[in-house]
Amino acid sequence: MMKAHFSHVDTWVFDLDHTLYPPHMTLFDQIEVRMTAYVMNALGVDRDRADYLRGHYWRTHGTTLAGLMREHDVDPAPYLTDVHDIDFTVLSPDPSLRHAITALPGRKIVYTNGCEPYARNVLEARGLSDVFDTVYGVEHADFHPKPDAAAFDKVFALDGVTPKTAAMFEDDPRNLSVPHSLGMRTVHVAPAPIPQPHIEHHTDDLTTFLQRIRA
Repeated sequence: MMKAHFSHVDTWVFDLDHTLYPPHMTLFDQIEVRMTAYVMNALGVDRDRADYLRGHYWRTHGTTLAGLMREHDVDPAPYLTDVHDIDFTVLSPDPSLRHAITALPGRKIVYTNGCEPYARNVLEARGLSDVFDTVYGVEHADFHPKPDAAAFDKVFALDGVTPKTAAMFEDDPRNLSVPHSLGMRTVHVAPAPIPQPHIEHHTDDLTTFLQRIRA
């Protein structure tokens, strides 16, 4: 049954954080600490205010960076270098996930709101470096973040994605709305389901889900 839902798919688009590694590995926790510190220094506010703004900008603009750029004209390049200067040893290789992704027919890409160098560090730590055809970061979308439609339009045009024969895997349900509207198959990867009209499938185990597609 599951295989039939994905029989038309020839392009597989994966988010990175909390999608290609589980939340319990706490990699993004390090990034959040560094984002708060960056907001403190960039805006001259205390830690509590910076932590609030970090979350507020994420909720309002899609990412903390987008809020800093739109409301404070912050240069994205130093920000992305700084917040991704973290310890990747908290991640571990996942041979089963590697095999499940490799077995998918067609093109496989990563599309993240982080930057490409950071994404490649994550993939290396997970043993997935040579699994994907290419990796797109927020810089490839002219720093428009998911869930903005402009971000998807830019990256999908750059890659030549045909949405009606593509699937999107994401931990953030907001980021599946535009893909669904474009005709993509949408999969929410998270510990718990969040019923939404634009979410067609949910899984708390990406490897098993992908194996079921190929079964």
